Amino acid sequence: MKKTALPILTLCIASLQPFGALAYQVVPVDNGGRISGKVSFEGTDPAPRQFTVAKDADTCGSGTRSIDFVRVNDGALTDAVVYLHKVKAGKDFPADIANAELNQERCDFKPFLGVMKNGEQLTVRNSDPVLHNIHTYEIIGRARKTVFNISQPGDLKTIRKQVKLKRGSAMKVECDAHDFMHSFTFVAKNPYFAVVGEDGSFSIDDVPPGTYKIRAWHGTLGEKKGTVTVEAGSTARIDFVFKGK
Repeated sequence: MKKTALPILTLCIASLQPFGALAYQVVPVDNGGRISGKVSFEGTDPAPRQFTVAKDADTCGSGTRSIDFVRVNDGALTDAVVYLHKVKAGKDFPADIANAELNQERCDFKPFLGVMKNGEQLTVRNSDPVLHNIHTYEIIGRARKTVFNISQPGDLKTIRKQVKLKRGSAMKVECDAHDFMHSFTFVAKNPYFAVVGEDGSFSIDDVPPGTYKIRAWHGTLGEKKGTVTVEAGSTARIDFVFKGK
């Protein structure tokens, strides 16, 4: 018993360590650097998918719904997010990320690409008089894992759900009541991310000097990975290219 007491005691103490001790830490960043670049697309731009609108015509409309899952603008890929992977400390999160909201309006998710902070609440609003069923999936490579799946009748205008992703960096959002409703939510685990502009450009500021793993994420096309070294007061450049068939 004496030989095993110390390991058991150590294990018990370790189990009492707060989970938050492993979370991202906000610290002052002096003379940080910047990362900038562009996300582009090469090859054949996939055509938008067509969905038949078969129910709730008074609210959703009729005919077909066209969704462009891969938007390419003069060679630039939009609806993408560039982020640093596994950053432990640095600047604070932007203030507006705390008010993440997904709105269902005329049977359409708005925005198509949203951003929220990992571990916080996502507000889901129903602006329609019909029932929706919000089904969110954590994207883990090519796999998907349900985060929450909840019905929202037309008279239940607001739902708030905490989102805590362990492995993935984003969620796919669908409506089980209307198969033509789709969107994505990037779930930031640190503040070093940027949604690309319509020209595919991005910029990430106040990065502590060092070498980082960096990724470009797109909800349909997946991720591209790279490494970037940031020097104090300087700008590091890195570009990403996604390719079609």
